[in-house]
Amino acid sequence: MTSQQNPRLNFKGLMAACFNRRMLVTFVMGFSSGMPLLLTISVLQVWMRQEGVDLSTIGMMALVGLPYTLKFVWAPFLDRFTLPFLGRRRGWLLLIQLLLAFSIASLGLSDPASSPWLIAFLALLVTFFSASQDIVIDAYRREHLHENELGMGSSLYVYGYRTGMLLASGGGLILADSIGFAAVYMLMGLCMGIGMVTTLMAPEPQVTAPPPSSLKAAVVEPFKEYFTRDSAWTILLFILLYKLGDTLASAMTSPFYVDLGFSSEEIGYTVKFFGFWATLIGAFLGGALIIRLGIYRALWLFGILQMASTAGFALLAEVGYNLNMLAAVIGFENLTAGMGTAAYMAFMASLTDKRFTATQYALLTSLMGVPRTLISAPSGFLAEAVGWTEFFILCTLIALPGLWLLRHFSDWHSHSDQEQQYSGTDNKYSASDTGQPMADNKHAIKNNSSVKNAVNSGRRSQGYD
Repeated sequence: MTSQQNPRLNFKGLMAACFNRRMLVTFVMGFSSGMPLLLTISVLQVWMRQEGVDLSTIGMMALVGLPYTLKFVWAPFLDRFTLPFLGRRRGWLLLIQLLLAFSIASLGLSDPASSPWLIAFLALLVTFFSASQDIVIDAYRREHLHENELGMGSSLYVYGYRTGMLLASGGGLILADSIGFAAVYMLMGLCMGIGMVTTLMAPEPQVTAPPPSSLKAAVVEPFKEYFTRDSAWTILLFILLYKLGDTLASAMTSPFYVDLGFSSEEIGYTVKFFGFWATLIGAFLGGALIIRLGIYRALWLFGILQMASTAGFALLAEVGYNLNMLAAVIGFENLTAGMGTAAYMAFMASLTDKRFTATQYALLTSLMGVPRTLISAPSGFLAEAVGWTEFFILCTLIALPGLWLLRHFSDWHSHSDQEQQYSGTDNKYSASDTGQPMADNKHAIKNNSSVKNAVNSGRRSQGYD
């Protein structure tokens, strides 16, 4: 096969994968997903504190984020039922976005000082509808993009997500000084209209496989289908461990900067400027490299780079107060995090069966959040016990088990990297991707007995792109 025939080595093919209508839709949907998140965290916390709400109440507000961790519970409902307008995915998406916009605007009509628990209830509604929107958008992205677009699609989704977060947090806090928080929340509710227009104009994914026949099937079959695959538990363990070291380190970076003597202004400008743009560059670069390298090789490369960036914090701990060093460490960490997240999301998307995309993807992404919400909790005790340098060295070493587990997927990804050109071939780890005649895939599976056996035993008529 020549480099001109290989889409990962073809510049024209790379550009085509980056700039098309599907990618634009993915970017805007990412924007709609990212915007609500910080409206119930940092922006709301600042508003409540300025209104005199006590710290204990503000701290308890973290519980309104539970829907993001539990979204797999109601995801089967969204897989099972189809509304009588716009199709299986877009119908739910438009309804959820309308309710989400109304919930965000309602926050602006409330008073944190006199009704903090009403604020908490409305914030919980925002996170519930926001998590529900994430379920449908993740399913839409998986079903709408071609197999060889998942990497770049994940990158542009992260782009949009970060842009939405920046608008809500940075833009919202800046505007609040001039127009007030109530008006900011009303304005952010109106901004959800961007997502609604996109939902109306975007095409419905063409998946010919029927949805689950009953709610029971929608709950049971996605898990049954997943756990009958080879190495199903190994995959879940890999999802838990791949970014564990990076996540543990990130949980303690803010107090680490303070202990080194950096001011809030120095931290803010450095993190916002170098961190934000480095993440966007990393996400785009990650998507481009996934197209060229394939998901498996990209996960290896980005995992090693993430380890190196975590080790950079240990180096900063030894150097001490140094603004240039701080900028370099933050920039490199966010660059590698953006690359790793793009490959991580593409990996999880490739695991889903399109009959149950919403449920399976919600399960995997909920699992992805466990290190952030639960495992990171004792990180402060660990840092106090061993010191900053040793803590970040430990975080670097904790990444090794995830990379070790990645070895188990070499057969799958050496095949799936090839099959990006021959969409429709099954493998022994992921859901079947059939829908094309076997003859169309004969070059991709030639001399690969394990893949042949998987194809023969796992073909299903699901009607993929």
